[in-house]
Amino acid sequence: MPRPAFTTSKPYSSYEAAGRRLQALISAPGVQKYQAVTVCRLDHESLEDWERLLNEIGETAGVRIETLEGGTVRIGWREYYDA
Repeated sequence: MPRPAFTTSKPYSSYEAAGRRLQALISAPGVQKYQAVTVCRLDHESLEDWERLLNEIGETAGVRIETLEGGTVRIGWREYYDA
């Protein structure tokens, strides 16, 4: 009998997990309509990884990151950026 084909994967790093979370939030239809999202780092996400991710996102042309109170950030792009 053949063995089922499956792959084992290592758990996502804090950086990868935060990146996937932000990607899911940004791609939501309501967020796409507004072209901005307000997010904060979750307790289990490394501060170093969170800052690295925000720096990399901020280097993208047409994207603006605003730091709000309590460590929350607003990521905006396109028309929001121009408003």
